[in-house]
Amino acid sequence: MVVGVVMPASAIVILAGIKDSPLETVCSIQWLLSIVCWLVTILSLLATAAENYARLCLSPHCYSLLTNEFITLIMFGIWVVSSVLVALQFYYDLLPDYCSTMTSKILPYQALTAVMCVILPGLITLALYFRIIMQVRLARSNPNFKPPMAFNWDYSLMKTNMYSFFCFFAFWLPFGIILCLASTRKISALLFYNLAWLALSKSCVNNILYAACNRHFRNAYINLFHYCCCKTTVTFSRRSRPEAVRPTGDVRVHIIPGYNMYSYTSPQRANRDTAKSPGKRGAATRTRPNGRDVYEL
Repeated sequence: MVVGVVMPASAIVILAGIKDSPLETVCSIQWLLSIVCWLVTILSLLATAAENYARLCLSPHCYSLLTNEFITLIMFGIWVVSSVLVALQFYYDLLPDYCSTMTSKILPYQALTAVMCVILPGLITLALYFRIIMQVRLARSNPNFKPPMAFNWDYSLMKTNMYSFFCFFAFWLPFGIILCLASTRKISALLFYNLAWLALSKSCVNNILYAACNRHFRNAYINLFHYCCCKTTVTFSRRSRPEAVRPTGDVRVHIIPGYNMYSYTSPQRANRDTAKSPGKRGAATRTRPNGRDVYEL
C-alpha cells in the first residue's frame, strides 16, 4: 500500500504542483494509509515472531493448531483492527498532524497509545526472538541433537524475520522521535519530511532484505528473473532435467539485446518455418545431437 499508493500519490502531487486544499486532502489520506500500514506491520511482526516460536520451540501438536485458515484469519483480523483504530483516531482528530508538522495537544493519550501500540508489541517480539535463539542454542549444545533439514530452513527464516523486525525499527525510530519532539518545539520541515520518507522507504527494501538474508527467497528471485528474461518455464527442482523430457513445444528466447543467443524450438515449428522460407534454413540452422534444430535469432 505504501509503495503502490502513498509514494506514487506523492510523486503526482510534486509533478503536478498541487497546492492549498487539494494538497491537504491528499496529504491526509497518505498519512492515514501510512499509519494503518505502520500499525499492521507492528502487529504482523509480533504475530510472525509468535508463529516462529511455535514452529521451532513448541511441540508439533501445538504448532498443528496454527492451520493456514487460522493464520489467514489472524492476518485479516490485524488489518480490520488496525484500520478501525486508526479511522476512529483520525475521525476524532487524535492522530499527530503530519501535514503541518505539529501534533495535537493530547500528549498523555498519545503517550499511552505509543506504549500500547509500539513499545509493548516491540518488547514482546524481541523477547520471543531472544527466547527462540536461546532455546535453539541450548538444543544444539546437546551432542545427540540432530535436527532435520526443515528445522534449519525454519530457523534461517526466523532469523530473516528478526532482521526485518530490527530494520523496521531502525527506519521508523528516527521519525518517531522527531514526531514526539514536534509536539513541544518547532522542528525543521526539511528534517521532518526527510525522516518521514526514510521511514516509508522501509517498504522498498523488504525484497532486498529477504533476498540477501534467506537462500530460499534468493532462489525464488533468481527463478523469477529467468522466467521473465530467459525462458518460458522455470524448473524449481535443483536436479538437472534431462533434455529428453523437455516438452517439444518449449521455446527458449533470450531477450537481452547485444548477445548472440539461440532459440531452441520443436521440430514441428522447424518444419513450418522451412515450408515458409526454404531458402533461409540452411544458413540459419544448426543441428543438435538430439535431432533438434537451433535457430539463431
